[in-house]
Amino acid sequence: MAQDGDGVGSVKQQLSRLFKVSLNATCPNESDVEPMIEIGKFADYQCNNAMGLWKRVKESSSEFRNPRSLGEAIMRNLPPSAMIESTSVAGPGFINISLANDWLSKYISQMLLFGIDTWAPILPVNRVVVDFSSPNIAKEMHVGHLRSTIIGDTLSRMLEFSTAEILPNQEKKKVEVLRRNHVGDWGTQFGMLIEYLFNEFPNWEDVGEQAIGDLQEFYKASKRKFDEDASFKEKAQRAVVRLQGGEEKYRQAWRQICEISRKEFDEIYQRLGVHLEEKGESFYNPYIPKVLEELAQKGLVEESDGARVIFIEGKSVPLIVVKRDGGYNYASTDLAALWYRLNEEGAQWIIYITDVGQREHFEMVFSAAVRSGWLPSLHGNAYPKASHVGLGLVLGSDGKRFRTRSSEVVRLAELLDEAKNSSKSELVKKLKENGKLEEWTEDELEQTAKKIGYGAVKYADLKNNRLTNYTFSFEKMLDARGDTAVYLLYAHARICSIIRKSGKDMEELKQTGVIMLDDANERALAIHLIRFAEAVEEACTNLLPSVLCDYLYRLTEMFSKFYEKCTVIGTPEETSRLLLCEATVVVMRKCFHLLGITPVYKI
Repeated sequence: MAQDGDGVGSVKQQLSRLFKVSLNATCPNESDVEPMIEIGKFADYQCNNAMGLWKRVKESSSEFRNPRSLGEAIMRNLPPSAMIESTSVAGPGFINISLANDWLSKYISQMLLFGIDTWAPILPVNRVVVDFSSPNIAKEMHVGHLRSTIIGDTLSRMLEFSTAEILPNQEKKKVEVLRRNHVGDWGTQFGMLIEYLFNEFPNWEDVGEQAIGDLQEFYKASKRKFDEDASFKEKAQRAVVRLQGGEEKYRQAWRQICEISRKEFDEIYQRLGVHLEEKGESFYNPYIPKVLEELAQKGLVEESDGARVIFIEGKSVPLIVVKRDGGYNYASTDLAALWYRLNEEGAQWIIYITDVGQREHFEMVFSAAVRSGWLPSLHGNAYPKASHVGLGLVLGSDGKRFRTRSSEVVRLAELLDEAKNSSKSELVKKLKENGKLEEWTEDELEQTAKKIGYGAVKYADLKNNRLTNYTFSFEKMLDARGDTAVYLLYAHARICSIIRKSGKDMEELKQTGVIMLDDANERALAIHLIRFAEAVEEACTNLLPSVLCDYLYRLTEMFSKFYEKCTVIGTPEETSRLLLCEATVVVMRKCFHLLGITPVYKI
């Protein structure tokens, strides 16, 4: 089966396996060379190994005159495969690869018969921890949490869709993703909150949640008292010690505050369709002494100005792991969490998704882990590994951090409400213009507005390179033209309408129909469809959801060109073209799912 590329993993991965056989046969003493397969400029794909390999073998081998002759040898040694129609060598050894139309047709038909999971890429990991969202208890989620939550969910979905690399004779399985919400539930602010609760509501145990009411306002009031009342500040600082010491009254108040906050977070997560498992700062607290002791025994922890620190090469300031007062901090918690994830949860890849401003902190934590022997290297592809996914800021139209007119951060609940309401207004307006409003029920309008509104917010974020800042604009994200979720969702609904109008049983066509790729536009669409797995693979490997967004937008554009040039219904090619329509919506729906967007079927 290896000679046909296995049919497992992305097309690029299948071609790589074929070219690996050829490279080993061509240069048997260079077995560590990995195939360099890329999308081709003048063909479907190209292999770019010849020039680099020539530099390695030219002194020891007289068989090859130059890179081109080496490229020709690699091409000759390719095992026979139904995948490849033809190959040719261009320039200094670049091997152009044209895929066979029959193979393309069967490959797409197999996906339609057996499902999009057959196109999942293969990743070299079995278990991944994705640490994302991570709001602070007692503070309401705001637009600043939006990017981490959305990007973390999409990366998790793409990793979960992927197949874990397996050994021969092992059963194929998906990558396991542990979605972790590292909430801030153990900081010094809890002394302030608990003491304020005791101060304002002596009978707080009887009053319950009503004592706190609006948690955001409760936090602000306690902060004002903390800043203005020295006596209260002192009590609050003592309360932290009593809480961390395990005194039950303080633990009970802490649990109550956390539970109220958790309910507010969960409401947002449900609206966004995001699933997380909470393991906050407090969870890792018991592990800190043991972890720091291990690091101390390895000679990493030193005394400095009354604190205990780890010096990191190339950094002017050390990583403080125990403060002067003996308390722990973010660094001690993050080291304990990293140790736990590696040793207790067995993660091979740990991904942290926060704003780009925390990059240096995580670099120092990872460097300490490399020094301790927990991680093999700071950079590179050796596993286990840890990666920080840095995020740019969400900006307003003034180019500054996105805030309300009263200069407060925008609450996420209010932002989602506005997205849904704006989407509904646009939808009603469009339906009135088309004379179709009476065909819709109020519930259909409401549900579709949610799908489009929430999808628009997500896509507007995800399509940007995560490292860059982006400007939040409802007007742009709800535009039905251009690279927006609205455009993509409407395109999906239109393709569904084409299939419905045909009146054909698509399940029957999948079993009996044959895809023909005689027209250049048919073939171009087919080639882009089969590159879906490569887009997911690249997005996962480089932790860039924007790669998948770009693929989806280009697929929609590619379909538009196909539909413009190739009439579907009522032609001799109807069956074949309906199957291409079906393959397009199947891939689009999977893209939507991976991006956390719910498709619409009617416009």
